[in-house]
Amino acid sequence: MGAPFDISYVFSFLPKLLTTLGTTLLIVACSLLSGVLVGFLIALPRLYKVPVLKTCAEIYISFFRGTPILIQLFLFYYGLPEILKLVSVDVTRTPVLFFVILTYGLHTGAFMSEMIRASVTAVDRGQVEAAYATGMTSFQAFSRIVLPQALGIAIPVFSNLVIALLKDTSLAFTLGVMEMTGKAQTLGSISQHFIETYIALALIYLVISFTIEKLLLVAERRLLRHEERSSPAKRMFRLQKNGSYRRIIAELGPGKGGGGL
Repeated sequence: MGAPFDISYVFSFLPKLLTTLGTTLLIVACSLLSGVLVGFLIALPRLYKVPVLKTCAEIYISFFRGTPILIQLFLFYYGLPEILKLVSVDVTRTPVLFFVILTYGLHTGAFMSEMIRASVTAVDRGQVEAAYATGMTSFQAFSRIVLPQALGIAIPVFSNLVIALLKDTSLAFTLGVMEMTGKAQTLGSISQHFIETYIALALIYLVISFTIEKLLLVAERRLLRHEERSSPAKRMFRLQKNGSYRRIIAELGPGKGGGGL
């Protein structure tokens, strides 16, 4: 049993937990950057149906979507050094933060690849063919026609993936990384005020998640600002976009991108 509940501890723990916010945000930022890059590379073979690479990409996605992130952390932190020893590569001195970011980056890349693939395929193929008919190159058609619409479709899913990644970073403390959850564990053990510690931690996660959601909502509106407010074309686009969003959510499956705040 812990100490009796005292609301004052919630406010005293907030600044202490915020001292490790930088580590949490560093994990999120680096994982997102690597995840977007990996996701794009994994999505290409599936978009262009490259025989062998398409199968490899599907196996990669199935593994990272079908296994818990905690197990992946243990596999990469404890297993990867042992595998590399077989080829005389010693990574035992590598900081644990590297393995955490590597794992989260690869994990996020699997979901990003599905988001990218589904967003691109959701754009009406007839628009691309019309662009070719007007003399556009493949790059021009993609950058001017497909990409803006795909980004508008992908932003809501991307927002949920970012928030899910932020919450998943709470497992990094299992490898000894002193991020916010690890700091909360330490504060709770020292003070015995566990409830107050986790209330303070929940408030911080809630504020960050809410901020991310609102910022990406602004980005989504800016991407779609060219649509006229009440035109039939816009209403039709919204119907297509909402249908595309539901399809992306269905393809991502439970656990990622399945709901905002």
